[in-house]
Amino acid sequence: MTAADIAHENAAIAKEYKELLKISYRTLSTADKKLIRKAFDVAVDAHSDQRRKSGEAYIFHPIAVAKIVASEIGLDATSIAASLLHDVVEDCPRYTIDDIQQLFGETVARIVDGLTKISSLNKDMNVSMQAENFRKMILTISDDFRVVLIKLADRLHNMRTLDSMRADKQLKIASETKFLYAPLAHRFGLYSVKSELEDLSMKYCESEIYE
Repeated sequence: MTAADIAHENAAIAKEYKELLKISYRTLSTADKKLIRKAFDVAVDAHSDQRRKSGEAYIFHPIAVAKIVASEIGLDATSIAASLLHDVVEDCPRYTIDDIQQLFGETVARIVDGLTKISSLNKDMNVSMQAENFRKMILTISDDFRVVLIKLADRLHNMRTLDSMRADKQLKIASETKFLYAPLAHRFGLYSVKSELEDLSMKYCESEIYE
């Protein structure tokens, strides 16, 4: 990337971050904004060398997830911070759950740990086996429902950006979404999220019907 490209990308990241704060400005205290800024800085550092399949900087994904959490699900600053950090421990060996706890406290660390455990489920399993493991995982983290809600936001953004994946990956992720995540969104009363997940699943699983 040229210096101009890097400057343009950094400006786009800053713009997305400002939009995240604007979405939640009515409910964010000064302490909330400091927490979110700290989480953003750690996420930028952790994902600095990563890019998505689309080619864009990886940090756009956690910001997008945090925006869904803030605007479409309406969760608090703790959840927004955890959303920004949700892939940090899994993707960056420099950060551990203990580091997250020291930096952000026990609640954020517990949420990030739950999200990391869900992501670590065996990705080679078929959907029915994964569904069973997923249900067990939900039971182990059910003491904080925000883990599940942030995971739904994560999946929603992944489905919105699924076009950049290989066709076989698209089908696998869409199938998981149809059988695992859409029913979960329904159970939590997130009907617009459920409908969008179902529509996007159909786009990849049953493209002719979708069209």
